[in-house]
Amino acid sequence: MEGEMEAMSLQQKEQTYISIKNWAEEDRPREKLMAKGAEALTNAELLAILIGGGTTKKSAVELMQEVLRSCGNTLRGLNHLNLQDLLRFNGIGEAKALTIIAAAEIGKRRMMEDSRQMEQLRSGADVLKYMQPIIQDLTHEESWAMLLNNNSRLLHVAHLSSGGLAETTVDVRMLLKEALLHNATSFILVHNHPSGNLRPSRYDEELTQKVKKAGQAVNIRMIDHVIVAEHDYYSFAENGKL
Repeated sequence: MEGEMEAMSLQQKEQTYISIKNWAEEDRPREKLMAKGAEALTNAELLAILIGGGTTKKSAVELMQEVLRSCGNTLRGLNHLNLQDLLRFNGIGEAKALTIIAAAEIGKRRMMEDSRQMEQLRSGADVLKYMQPIIQDLTHEESWAMLLNNNSRLLHVAHLSSGGLAETTVDVRMLLKEALLHNATSFILVHNHPSGNLRPSRYDEELTQKVKKAGQAVNIRMIDHVIVAEHDYYSFAENGKL
């Protein structure tokens, strides 16, 4: 009896294996993962594993390909999609939408962990690396202050203000209060341009000089004012405008 059961089990496994081989590639990302490893899967295939299944007309992979196309075929674009955006796709209910949002947030937090391992901020590129995960998905402008000690080591990042699509104000008193509170000897002012246009506005230039003079009055040095977009930055210091 035991031998018969073992034979039956082997036969069932063989039938299952043959069945899997006959599936369309887009219908078996889990099997591909087991056979080749996670690095062999496309973004859509990895996300398909998370959501579990598609519809009667679309596989999970095809469904996630559609979602990714809507945000420029980038994983970063997923962070721009909210719950209502995802629910507009046929085949994505609340549970699947929340799974996708959670996955995007995990990726974002991984980037933040990597950036915060930097010991010192030496350039605008370092500022971009640190701040990018924080503000890359914003559709409005925000201003931040990176507060540093004598060795350019980061003490604290203070959120100063949120604004509209093209401008945000900075309360200089709040900035200096935060700097004094954290015993900072210098700071870097940072704000984002959601449009992707890194060219500083007249207001940006006036604000830079205003904040610089305010810092000098209390012996706290302004090292830079950095405008960041999704993939690039503009440094006032590196462009000789500070």
